Formats: sequence, C-alpha cells, structure tokens
Amino acid sequence: MTNSGDGRNHALATLALCFLVAMLEGHNLQSTGIAASRMGASLHISKSALGEVFSIGSLGLLPGAMLGGRFADRWGRKKVLLMATLLFGLFSLLTARVENTAMLMLARFMTGAGLGAALPNLIALATEAVEPGHRSRAVAFMYAGVPLGGVMAALTSNAVTGAEGWRSIFLVGGAVSLVLLLPIALFMPESRAYLRDRGEHRVSSAPIMQVLFGEGRANITIALWVSYFFTLAVVYLLLNWLPSLLEERGLARPQAGVVQIMFNIGAAVGSLAFGWLLDQGARRLSVILMYAGVVASLLALAVPWSFDGLRVAGFAGGLFVVGGQLVLYALAPMFYASAMRGTGVGSAVAAGRLGAVAGPLVAGVILSAGWSGDMVLFAAIPGIVVAGSAAITLGTGRRC
Repeated sequence: MTNSGDGRNHALATLALCFLVAMLEGHNLQSTGIAASRMGASLHISKSALGEVFSIGSLGLLPGAMLGGRFADRWGRKKVLLMATLLFGLFSLLTARVENTAMLMLARFMTGAGLGAALPNLIALATEAVEPGHRSRAVAFMYAGVPLGGVMAALTSNAVTGAEGWRSIFLVGGAVSLVLLLPIALFMPESRAYLRDRGEHRVSSAPIMQVLFGEGRANITIALWVSYFFTLAVVYLLLNWLPSLLEERGLARPQAGVVQIMFNIGAAVGSLAFGWLLDQGARRLSVILMYAGVVASLLALAVPWSFDGLRVAGFAGGLFVVGGQLVLYALAPMFYASAMRGTGVGSAVAAGRLGAVAGPLVAGVILSAGWSGDMVLFAAIPGIVVAGSAAITLGTGRRC
C-alpha cells in the first residue's frame, strides 16, 4: 500500500506539471488575440478574416476536447496529455513561420486540436490527484496557469518590436511546450483512479450517448453543455478581441497590454477564490456570484473609462469572466464517475468550444458591419443570462 507521503508527492508533481501545461495552454489561447493587430497587418488580413482565424483555432478545440477526453478513458490521462502537448507545441512553431492566411488557419486549427485534447485531461488529472474535499481547489490551482500564460504572452508581445515581432510570441509558446514533454514523461504519474479502474476492468467502454445521458445524467449533461457554450462564447470573444477593442479606443499597444495583463491577473485570482468557495460546498452561491460578476464586468468594460479605470475593469473582467469559468471546469467532474470522467468532461469542454467558435466569429462580423466594440460587449449579455440560468441548476445536482 502506498504511504501518504508518496501520495502527497504524486499529487504535488501532478498539480505542478498540470499548472505548467495550463500556462502554455493560456499562452497559446491568447497569442492570436494579442498578436492580432500586427499579424493582420503583416499578412494583410481584414478584421472579418481575423474573426475567421480566431474561430478556426477555436473550432480545432472541439474535436480535440471530445476525442482527448474519450481516448483518456481508454488509454490513460498522461499518455493523451503528452500527445496533445506535442501537437499544440509543433503547430505553435508552425504558426510563427506562416506566410499566408491559408497556412495560418491550418496551423491554428491544429494548435486548437492539441489544446482541446489537453484541457479535459488536465481537469481529470487535477481532480483525481487529490482527496474529494480538495478537488475544486486542485482544479483552480491548475486552471490559474491559463491566465498566467496569457500574462506571459502579453509580456512577450511587449518585449518584441517590429512588424514581424508577433512571430516571437508563437515561437516562445511552441518551444517551451516541446521542452516540457520530458518532465511530463519522467515525473508525472498516471491518474491513480484511472489505474484502479483499469485494474478492476472498469474502464468505460459504454457508448458515448450512454455515458452522457444514461442513469439520470441527461439533465446534468444538457445544463453543462448550455452553460459551457454561452460562457465560453464570451470568454473567447474577450480573449481574442479585447486587445483590438482597447486599441480601437485609442490606447497604445503597451497600454492595451497592461490592461490585458490585469485581465489575466484577475483571472488567476478569480480561479483560486472560486475554487476555495466551491470546496466549502457553496456551489449555488459560486454560480450566482460568477454570472452576476460577468454581467457587471461586461458593462464596466463597455464604459469609456480612463486608462486607470480600464485597468480596474480589466482586472474585474478577468476575475469573473475567466476566473469564474473555473466554476464550470470544477463542477463538470463532479457528475461523472472516474471511469467515464474523461468522456463526460470532454463533451462539456467540446460544447464550450462550439461557443468559443461562435463568440469571436460573431464579434468579427459585428465589427466589420461598423458596430463599435462597446456594442459587441452589450450583445454578449443575453448569452450570459442563459448560461447562468442553466448553471444554477448544477448547484443542487447529484454528484458522483
């Protein structure tokens, strides 16, 4: 029997490596938005076409999340995470070398596929590394790496100059991703829950529909899908378009970068705060606070503040819009047993990725039609109301 010290060491190794992969996930997810203005000028891409570039990257997240979660239930979390990290690392490097829109869209789609496959495995690994009473905080710690990766991307952007400096952002993300493969292979243990289920021949081979809708899970699965879809539509709208919207208001690129950094710092703080609150048993309260805060943050970002005001609004936006997204990532694993957790969480993440496609694409169309960035933010509020209504039902749902 493994002693408690070994178990603690395994948990720490898992969480530390998951945090680092999550940082790279955040770096890659936000790189396109941060690089957008210079990348568009360099490759002669219009705003409407940039919306398509953002959305094709998000579209790649969809099959990645679904297949990554399903394969993890059969092959193991660690093995699939390694393959996913290799995939998004290689195609991030390719992004830095593209010379036309077609190459860029292919590179971002494949990067998205790798990122999509990584996230459900990060959630499952973090969830299964600790005792049930600490699971939300474990997922929160892991997920805090995502916005901090966005900070890394913004700092890289501010450090490089010139029309082609945007390529360095993708070079950094891709190179570090590949370097991280060796520590994952050597030091990350496989999920003990997965190994236990495999040893007891309980690894799920049930059809996907049975996993998602059988044994009374239909209402939970649908509520998760709806809340993920509309929430991630707004999250990715901001991740991709916020730097451009800020520059549209007259902020210099370094100032827009500062607001983006505040946004990501707020996201990290929000992730940890909501993770703690969830582990206190306050699921319903967490959901209500999160969605009320998202609406307030969207309204605040739409107001023409001074630079100082925008920094505060950016922090609040990250705190609730991205940090509050942690609530959904922490909730989903609660409703699926470990043998089917990858599939269940992967399907919810995949539904969110559909929203991630729709949000930036709709924003690009609206902006190309001559609407202001403020109107885009106002237009996102009804979707948040729908997402919040669905998520509130999860606050009292039966957990595994």
